[in-house]
Amino acid sequence: MAASLDDETEDSGRLPAPLRSVTPGTGSRRNEEMDVFGWGVFLGLLVLLMPLLPFIVIVWGISKVTDMLTPSP
Repeated sequence: MAASLDDETEDSGRLPAPLRSVTPGTGSRRNEEMDVFGWGVFLGLLVLLMPLLPFIVIVWGISKVTDMLTPSP
């Protein structure tokens, strides 16, 4: 809380300068741990969705046929 009304009017509303980090910055490098995790998620989704692929193709084919049969305005 400001001590007087003058202290409140002198506040410009600007943020203080950011603090510098104590830890050193890291350079650009490959992150093998996240790379392995990403490939694992991709392969897991591929294994889960592969059995659904025939149904997806059937639904896509039916939608294409119905689009060709219905007249466009």
